[in-house]
Amino acid sequence: MLRAGIVGLPNVGKSTLFNAVTRTRKAQAANYPFCTIDPNTGIVTVPDERLDKLSALSKSQKTVPAVFEFVDIAGLVKGASTGEGLGNKFLTHIREVDAIIQVVRCFEDNDIHHVSGNVDPVRDIEVITTELVMADMDAVAKRKDKNTKAARGGDKQAKAENDLIAKLEPHLDAGKAAVTLELTADEKALLKGFLLLTSKPTLFACNVAEGELANPDGNKHVQAVREYVKTHLNTEAVVISAQIESDLVDLSDAEAKEYLEGLGVKESGVGSLIRAAYHLLGLRTYFTTGEKESRAWTIHIGDKAPAAAGVIHTDFERGFIAAETTAYDDLIKLGSFAKAREAGRLRIEGKEYTVQDGDVMEFRFNV
Repeated sequence: MLRAGIVGLPNVGKSTLFNAVTRTRKAQAANYPFCTIDPNTGIVTVPDERLDKLSALSKSQKTVPAVFEFVDIAGLVKGASTGEGLGNKFLTHIREVDAIIQVVRCFEDNDIHHVSGNVDPVRDIEVITTELVMADMDAVAKRKDKNTKAARGGDKQAKAENDLIAKLEPHLDAGKAAVTLELTADEKALLKGFLLLTSKPTLFACNVAEGELANPDGNKHVQAVREYVKTHLNTEAVVISAQIESDLVDLSDAEAKEYLEGLGVKESGVGSLIRAAYHLLGLRTYFTTGEKESRAWTIHIGDKAPAAAGVIHTDFERGFIAAETTAYDDLIKLGSFAKAREAGRLRIEGKEYTVQDGDVMEFRFNV
């Protein structure tokens, strides 16, 4: 299962957000640095109204959403790359996740301590980026030293890595994340083996006050973060209110809806965050549906039909024959598989078919 790590400076709302998205109270949230040391983990369901509609269409007895794992990692501070604030331990936890969600504080509250004394989310982003870049520079230097002798001896892999390092070092030296370096497809594949912290896809979560969620564009800090991450890190920011999410944890769906409506908000920010993180990881969804069960299955962008079948069971991939496939929109519009077949919207796809997000599939296999 793929994992997204929640990071940020101390006291920005990471643990509160983690508790909200995982609907638990596992992570301690307190008004002092390093109240989280060992990472907490939780399974997160991906909200997808398409699944609910398919389940209603098929009158399914059970509905099973897509899931992935969130990891709450302790707050980083300036100097983390050299061990400050137990930084080396925390950086190791970041290295173990597939994507990063960086929570940045975009609310003012004199009662909640900020490690730098005042709220400045762009500065906070730069502090963490600098620490991750410095840790990567150290890792790259060690890799270069290890490769040099092998490259001189004619090792093609070592030479290719050092050629990549020659492009990477000045980029990191300039304080830039590895993910923003322009590389060829082969170089990108090679870079994956480096396991660099700044090569991980990153999403930013702007944590705003309760009263600001309905109109985040009115928050100057949110505007600054959106502009900065777009121009400097080639990524996006979503807006959440960790306090609101925390308040929603113990409410029923009906109570939560009424509460959000009272705030002028249609949907919880966590839903948007989870979907954005899911897509950030390069994940997509296909569905199976029937009277017994409707289920969302997770695949990677570009997966072929046999690989998608293998997500259900390895026998499905090994004995794959074909996939009976229709698009979600067509099935909902037409109302049944039978009508989709009559309209020519139910296709038989073979081994080379690239599964699309929202495909509704049934596999034929023989083992």
